[in-house]
Amino acid sequence: MGRGPSIEGRKNASDAKRGKIFTKIIREISVAARGGGGDPNNNPRLRTAMDKGMAANMSKDVIERAIKKATGELEGVEYEEVRYEGYAPGGVAVIVDCLTDNRVRTVADVRHAFSRNGGNMGTEGSVAFMFKRLGVLAYAPGASEEAITEAAIDAGADDIAVYPEDGAIDVITTPESFLAVKEAMEAAALAPDHAEITFRADNDIVVEGDVALQVKKLLDMLEDLDDVQGVYSNVDQASIEGL
Repeated sequence: MGRGPSIEGRKNASDAKRGKIFTKIIREISVAARGGGGDPNNNPRLRTAMDKGMAANMSKDVIERAIKKATGELEGVEYEEVRYEGYAPGGVAVIVDCLTDNRVRTVADVRHAFSRNGGNMGTEGSVAFMFKRLGVLAYAPGASEEAITEAAIDAGADDIAVYPEDGAIDVITTPESFLAVKEAMEAAALAPDHAEITFRADNDIVVEGDVALQVKKLLDMLEDLDDVQGVYSNVDQASIEGL
């Protein structure tokens, strides 16, 4: 019987994944600070990116250094935001948000991921109309629906979604009110388990068999690209879980 990965091997893989997450967050902090200034009190996007960094156990020094590089106090790399759209097998729509210092490299990497896994890239706007951009504050099963609902209404949330299969709860906001609602929920001692501004599809697509496997491989390959910040699709997540 074959041996599983060694403790050192698992640690190295974990460290590599953590490093990749840090890289993505640092890029987001850099772009936010360059676009809206280095003061998080006057720059909601920067505040959100910093919160993400702290949630990932990123040190304050690393965060401050990224801000200083972006605002010109230290020499650093400039990143630009690019978005690609396309289709995975089975007609699954995909949006790929990137931050890059080399657009030629990034588009080649994204196109390769699509073509290698049976998908194809589309033109700008070809799938974005199927999605809504919104803020999501996610609570794990076992959280108090009554307390969260009451606090979310008071905070000005748009909607509350309760998932009957496991009792998980999402508080939905507009992108503009995301930070204010998040802070209000935290002040009410109801900090979410996960919070982000994301895209959600109007309708999900169920895939099966080989198509489901191809979709999963494509989404995973896109997520793993260094320049990719976020991958959004309208695949029904239950279709590809466990593959």
